[in-house]
Amino acid sequence: MPTSTELLATILFGLAIVHTFSVPVFAKIADRPGPHQGLWHLLSEVEGVFGLWATIFLVFMAASGGLNAAVEYIDSRNFTEPLFVFAIMVIAASRPILDLVQRIVSYLARVLPLQTEVAQFFITLSLVPLVGSLITEPAAMTLAALMLREGYFSRAQSTKYKYMALGVLFVNISIGGVLTAFAAPPVLIVANTFGWDSFFMLTTFGWKAAIAVIINAVLITFVCRREIVRTARVPIRKETRIERGGVAERAESVPAGVIIIHCLFLLGVVYFSHHPHIFMGMLMLFIGYCTAYNRYQNPLLIKEGLMVGFFLAGLLILGGMQQWWLQSLLGSLEPMVLFVGSTSLTAITDNAALTYLGSLVEGTSSEWRYMLVAGAVTGGGLTVIANAPNPAGFSLLRRSFPNHAIAAQYLLLAALGPTLIAAAAFILL
Repeated sequence: MPTSTELLATILFGLAIVHTFSVPVFAKIADRPGPHQGLWHLLSEVEGVFGLWATIFLVFMAASGGLNAAVEYIDSRNFTEPLFVFAIMVIAASRPILDLVQRIVSYLARVLPLQTEVAQFFITLSLVPLVGSLITEPAAMTLAALMLREGYFSRAQSTKYKYMALGVLFVNISIGGVLTAFAAPPVLIVANTFGWDSFFMLTTFGWKAAIAVIINAVLITFVCRREIVRTARVPIRKETRIERGGVAERAESVPAGVIIIHCLFLLGVVYFSHHPHIFMGMLMLFIGYCTAYNRYQNPLLIKEGLMVGFFLAGLLILGGMQQWWLQSLLGSLEPMVLFVGSTSLTAITDNAALTYLGSLVEGTSSEWRYMLVAGAVTGGGLTVIANAPNPAGFSLLRRSFPNHAIAAQYLLLAALGPTLIAAAAFILL
């Protein structure tokens, strides 16, 4: 039987999910002048949803069990993932990294037998998610979201088109990181327990995921090709200067040396992703370097990264109390039913937490483990809470949608098609 604290956490977890789906409603209310406009705006920030409800939970926990109980529970949580997502998001979104990726994408787009804008759209939704297996999913999400925002979302008028692209992006990022054993959070957290290395991931999961990623990207590119060409004719509005000391000075191009240093920072944070004291120190050094050479920079996404980290930390706090029902449920399912259940449960809980709880079930078969992880990554694009990089995508793209809010129900609908294609790849191939 669950304890009263676990029941409270589950109730608040459910309210947080409802809040996530209600964000567009709060965004509309926030547009109306009034004494509480700021509060409604706060409630419309999807990145703060789980952090807010986790705070409420900790207050109740401290009031009922004492302050020490709340502090001990916080100390028992591992916040490496939120810190890593924050660090990698800030570095990956820097101008030199983004310029390098855009140059590579532009070169590949000229090689493909497609109109340049259409080819760039296709590569952004296919190659970039697959590269996430090397640079991690959060970094791939940050780069792909920024490229979509600057190249298409900032100019596109069709909200339907944007939701379709967003659904494919989230699903492809979730499955595109399984070519290795260290890039996708739901794989990384169970790789050692299950004895899976990168070769196993590539030969068992990776090639199937790559096929699904390509199919999803091809379909969305074909469906939206006219919209892509039309939006390419609309001028881009973006910041072209950085103000410092009252003088506008922003270099037109980034030197190769600066790009190399940024890449070294990015690779260093990825390499030390399990050591928060090291990669956070590297992030501080990176910020200092960017300040010294800010004529080659755009404003760093410090606020956006912090909000995403706050979201993930709140998800960890509330999600850590769901073991009492999730673990027993997973252990009772047969492999094929587990795949469906894992895909569905991922929509309402973090897929890394789901696979971790599944790894605690004893006596499982290799087929059961495959279905657990395959289902978790397949459903990773259905909601903002399904996969750790998703809040980063939300944060970077939501201002391109009406009322600066992404409706969770529309994302769910947009991601259903790509999710079914991913499911077919993992089950039938």
